[in-house]
Amino acid sequence: MWKVIKHTKPYLLLIFLSIGILFGQANLDLALPDYLSNIVDTGIQNSGVEYAVPVAIRQNEFNRSFIFMSPENQTFILEEYTLVDENSTDYDIYLDLYPILENESIYVLNKVKRSKLQEMDELLAGPIATVFTLELALANPENATFIWTALGFNASMLPPEQVFFDILWTFPLENRTLITFFVTSYYSALGETMLNQFSILAVRAEYDIIEMDIDKIQRNYILRVGGLMLLMTLLSVLCTITVSYLASRTAAGMARNIRSDLFNKVENFSGIEFDKFSTASLITRSTNDVTQIQMAVVMIVRMVFYAPILGIGGIIRALNKSADMWWLIGVALLILIVLIGIVVLIAVPKFNRMQSLTDRVNLVAREGLIGMLVVRAFNREKYEEKRFDNVNKDLTGVILFLNRLMVIMMPFMMIVMQGLMLSIIWVGSHQVNELTMQVGDMMAFMQYAMQIVFAFLMLTMMFIILPRAVVSTRRINEVLITEPVITDPENPKVFPEPFRGVVEFRNVTFRYPGAKKDVLHKISFTAQPGQTTAFIGSTGSGKSTIINLIPRFYDTCSGSIRVDGIDIKQVTQHALRDKIGYVPQKSSLFSGTIKSNLRFADEDAEEESLKLALDIAQATEFVSSRPEGMDREIAQAGANVSGGQKQRLSVARAMVKKPPIFIFDDIMSNLDFKTDAALRKALKEKTGESTVLMVTQRVSTIKEAEQIIVIDDGQIVGKGTHEELLKTCEIYNEIAVSQLELEEVL
Repeated sequence: MWKVIKHTKPYLLLIFLSIGILFGQANLDLALPDYLSNIVDTGIQNSGVEYAVPVAIRQNEFNRSFIFMSPENQTFILEEYTLVDENSTDYDIYLDLYPILENESIYVLNKVKRSKLQEMDELLAGPIATVFTLELALANPENATFIWTALGFNASMLPPEQVFFDILWTFPLENRTLITFFVTSYYSALGETMLNQFSILAVRAEYDIIEMDIDKIQRNYILRVGGLMLLMTLLSVLCTITVSYLASRTAAGMARNIRSDLFNKVENFSGIEFDKFSTASLITRSTNDVTQIQMAVVMIVRMVFYAPILGIGGIIRALNKSADMWWLIGVALLILIVLIGIVVLIAVPKFNRMQSLTDRVNLVAREGLIGMLVVRAFNREKYEEKRFDNVNKDLTGVILFLNRLMVIMMPFMMIVMQGLMLSIIWVGSHQVNELTMQVGDMMAFMQYAMQIVFAFLMLTMMFIILPRAVVSTRRINEVLITEPVITDPENPKVFPEPFRGVVEFRNVTFRYPGAKKDVLHKISFTAQPGQTTAFIGSTGSGKSTIINLIPRFYDTCSGSIRVDGIDIKQVTQHALRDKIGYVPQKSSLFSGTIKSNLRFADEDAEEESLKLALDIAQATEFVSSRPEGMDREIAQAGANVSGGQKQRLSVARAMVKKPPIFIFDDIMSNLDFKTDAALRKALKEKTGESTVLMVTQRVSTIKEAEQIIVIDDGQIVGKGTHEELLKTCEIYNEIAVSQLELEEVL
């Protein structure tokens, strides 16, 4: 499939840019559950207090915390605080914020970076929790006997609060550290986050005492975090739009290049390759199959690259929230993988069949449309409707099967998702009850689990599209890797100058690919410049096959064809066909105008040359009968002109080229005898020194030809002039007698 995959090369920069943007989008999406967890745990439960580092604290309370800190830590903490009392310059400002300043001094936190706050939080959490615990125990000693017993105090003989803390100052630092260790170990044993929660509770209690507006703190925190979530969501939306744009450009550009390569490849096909790939199949491969690849590229860039980033990131973050519940995600993913695997195994063969049936539908539809007049003439509309209905039903059946298969997947996946959510709530609620997890963390874990499952759902959507795209890629690749049998030589020769146009067949034998017997047997003749060499014979005798060998639409199996003494296989196809003016048996016109069709032979042809060509082809009358003249529109395949007009325009197109060799394949079949005679006369006069090879069914058309070759069953059975063949060739005589009156024959 390299021939198709290589089309991604020009768009690698866009693809890598898309991956980078998707990485950023995934990080934005993965950050949202964390912020939601913070809103629940910090914004709601802790009233917006993030750290055990008080913004403001009473001087006396702060000094109590220092009891349980080393001198180095005390110094480190004090450097980040400012003592505010009635002598401070900003006293009035602080008094509005902290009314307790009327009674006692406070410490106010300086502006500190978040990294420094986290460091201070680690140092202050234990001491603040210890002070708060001891204060509560002193207030209700009867309810805290286990604490006093553990610390070696008699609960019934406790001194007043201030005296108690003054006594603690006299203890050695090692003893004070042991008290802190005892308190922090107690809370840590209750739960991983309990120490932090209790220290923040102590800070909140302090805020109440100094009369800070806790509601404002909570509101500001929620608005700030919510604003960040909104900003991240907007950035994520912007990333999605950007990636969609880049993916669309990449996919559309690849589709354009693939179609271009397909068209260029098909242009170089010989008749052998066209026999291998039907027209309907080539159309399907150039349209439907390329569209499937285009859709797949968009989905790959938007989802396949994004899903693993989101899934892996979600797993990492979910484990950070709760490593104990990883198995819930693992079980859900295992079920999804098994389900996707089963679907893919069933779907891929069906996608292969669907593309083949699409070819078949195109073939039947194309045949019916092209032969519509014949169908109507024989009243076979019902038969064609039934024929099309049969192939359409086959395709519909496969598509319905695939759609049902995909539809079944979604309910199963929703069951897995809902079951995962219920499991997380069930297990997580027990952990919250046991104080090993916070409510916000459980909600975040649930969201991460949904993101992980969503990532696999996106991959599932790809498994719906990718198998069909793989089939389409394989079908396109079959065309791209097909090398034409007819190729140019590595070291081509050139025709001698001046070019004369002598065409010589030497013992030419030919059979179509896959055929069991030869179509032509040892064909030998020479067509001279300035002469007409005509071919006549029964239908299927091989006349058209002979002249199709000259432009190398097919190559001979044995023998050689020479033009001016040079084997046509030794020159380039372009050089050979540049010397030939070819009018096929089935006239082909292109959508456009009469003028554009005539200039198909020579883009630079002057208008006088076009008019002369129309005169020779006996087409001037019907061209000039319309006011548009040569600017008259020609429909696709010349559908708006008659068969005879189409043939004459094809002859005129060949005459515009003015080649040294003319090949006319039964060009008079749709012309009346009067036009036939006028055209033959004009051709005789205007072809000059050109070599003319003509296939016809009419004896009257070639009576005056310098050389008539009679073909029967792929062999030459007669060669000579009209008069000579009447005497020497029985088959020609029979044809002539059947077509002409006796007196005309004689």
